[in-house]
Amino acid sequence: MTGSSSVPPTGSRDARSHGTRRSKGQADEIDYKIHGQEMQFVEIELDPGESTIAEAGSMMFKDPSVRMDTVFGDGAQETTGFFGKLASAGKRLLTGESLFMTVFTHEGSGKARVAFAAPYPGTILAFDLSEMGGSLVAQKDAFLCAAKGVSIGIHFQKRVMTGLFGGEGFIMQRIDGDGFAFVHVGGCVVERELRAGEELHIDTGCVAAMTPDVDFDLVRAGSVKSMIFGGEGVFFAKLRGPGRVWIQSLPFSRLAGRVIANIGPSGRGEGSVLGSFGGMLDGDN
Repeated sequence: MTGSSSVPPTGSRDARSHGTRRSKGQADEIDYKIHGQEMQFVEIELDPGESTIAEAGSMMFKDPSVRMDTVFGDGAQETTGFFGKLASAGKRLLTGESLFMTVFTHEGSGKARVAFAAPYPGTILAFDLSEMGGSLVAQKDAFLCAAKGVSIGIHFQKRVMTGLFGGEGFIMQRIDGDGFAFVHVGGCVVERELRAGEELHIDTGCVAAMTPDVDFDLVRAGSVKSMIFGGEGVFFAKLRGPGRVWIQSLPFSRLAGRVIANIGPSGRGEGSVLGSFGGMLDGDN
């Protein structure tokens, strides 16, 4: 696999399927390739003894020499003892994730591969944490997989009002380490680099990830009439630089809302093809 930047360019579809340099540090060194367009998956190549961690249920396929283990917490610290693992699992529970993480270890010879699939249409981003100061803040369900040694914790919003009305809630995911981490965001994604003091207003659900130095606050969405009838919610996310921000075009909450809105009282989705087909079947009975 060939070398490339830590985050795939969002403007080119061809650039989304690529390999990577091997990182050096405490986390395992992994190679990877991202496949697909709207429904992507990431294929990770492991050397003997290397491991990767992933959310439970995200695996797509693996070679027979890759052993799968379920661990309590995120598996980043194996020597912290029971209470350390309990604290790690508790942090994951607060971000809406499972108490357990799956570890995939290559126990054979040569190269072995394991792949993880995105849960809904969107984009998989690869981050080399060693080139980002060691940390990334992401929406609470964004993490997909990472090199073993990367830690997944919690990030609290600094302001109470921001936590209550910030779309992603009071808690977001914080990913720490010096290896590669992969996150999944909805739809397509655009990266913006904010200069010191530069502001950007974003729909609260569209904030996919950011570097920890970005200041996250809220700003009112115009006048009272705009807040009530504008359809954009009561607040926008106000992000202030310096730092980098990744913006997603299709938050899962928006996708789910559209699906729910098109499901009629019968549960068939009235006005849709499925609902019409169901109505014809009822008429035949």
